[in-house]
Amino acid sequence: MTGRPKVNGERLLRRLSEFAEIGKTNAGGVNRQALSSEDRAARRLLADLAIARGFKVFQDAIANLFIRREGRNPALPPMLIGSHLDSQPTGGRFDGALGTLAAFEVLEALEDAGHETEAAIEVVAWTNEEGSRFAPGVMGSMAFVGAAHPDDFQSVIASDGAGFSQELAATLATLPDAEMRPFGTPISAYLELHIEQGPSLEREGLAAGVVTAVQGTRWLTVTFSGSAGHAGTTSLAYRRDPMVAATAALNRLQMSVMPEDDDARLTVGRFSAHPGSINAIPDRVTFTVDIRHPDATTLTAIEARVRSACEEAAISQRCSVEISTSFDMPPGSFSKVMTDRIEAAAMALELPYKRMISGAFHDALFVARVAPAAMIFVPCRDGISHNEAEHVEPADAINGARLLLEATMESVS
Repeated sequence: MTGRPKVNGERLLRRLSEFAEIGKTNAGGVNRQALSSEDRAARRLLADLAIARGFKVFQDAIANLFIRREGRNPALPPMLIGSHLDSQPTGGRFDGALGTLAAFEVLEALEDAGHETEAAIEVVAWTNEEGSRFAPGVMGSMAFVGAAHPDDFQSVIASDGAGFSQELAATLATLPDAEMRPFGTPISAYLELHIEQGPSLEREGLAAGVVTAVQGTRWLTVTFSGSAGHAGTTSLAYRRDPMVAATAALNRLQMSVMPEDDDARLTVGRFSAHPGSINAIPDRVTFTVDIRHPDATTLTAIEARVRSACEEAAISQRCSVEISTSFDMPPGSFSKVMTDRIEAAAMALELPYKRMISGAFHDALFVARVAPAAMIFVPCRDGISHNEAEHVEPADAINGARLLLEATMESVS
């Protein structure tokens, strides 16, 4: 025993830089999408670092990666900490990676100090949190808690044409030295460190956010169908233009949903027209709608407004419309025991903080279904995330790791 464990800030920052080289983009971000060769390289590096420290490495059938530092009583369920390593196509170097590497720093700090914990602590790197290459996101945590199974995603095709089953198999094969683990392995609790992905902590001069809940998210796919025609010869009376219907519906929604409710979020992230010719009226227009709200009833009401606006716009243009739901995550609350521990740790470290609700969904929302869970947020510059310009000040990254270490030790001592 060499004293109370302390975060090695220089080591953490070095790790962040090392992992940022994997999938590095010219603009300083990362393109390390789920189950890609870059994602596999990051997993391999993390596993190698773990093995070098004498930690055990596991993975499950959806390639969630677990790194275990044993406790005094191996019969006790482990404390789980971590995040993810996959990124958006033009993502930042901190989203997910900071939480995973700060969790690994917790293990290293404990090991450096020779500090024994009663229960084991495990770091997890969840598979496909982002959902940018393979939809939906949070596949790994959904499978972990039994809300989904890898077989459910076998037919999923990536945005780049790759098949999920083939890429999953290649990812699992990257770590032949990792022991396979079944789903449903019990855990005692879960903590996840993440960047805020919003501006409030930075603007308020706070070091941390104690996340008490996550707002609900629902993804819709909307397809308007009309009739293709010549752009120059088809007069208004003969047009059945799905583009007009789509833009009318979206204008109505964008001018009302968010302006009328500060907590509401409505985003169109993908939009396509078929056949996509400059001089042809499209016969089909498809777009996605991402809606979010911390209240489940209001979230459902927003969906109803989307459906109503689209149906009325379709009728007005003599088109048809189909709307399907591709992802549905209800709002969720985190454990009071765990949020209280984070808050106590922040006070002990004299870090200014506030309690807050997450606007983005995270793996922790699913893990909270099977164990007490909570999240820690740290500031990011101008609230920019899912962007190559994403930035976290070194002091904020280190303070986040310090807070995670303190709250983790309180949970397993």
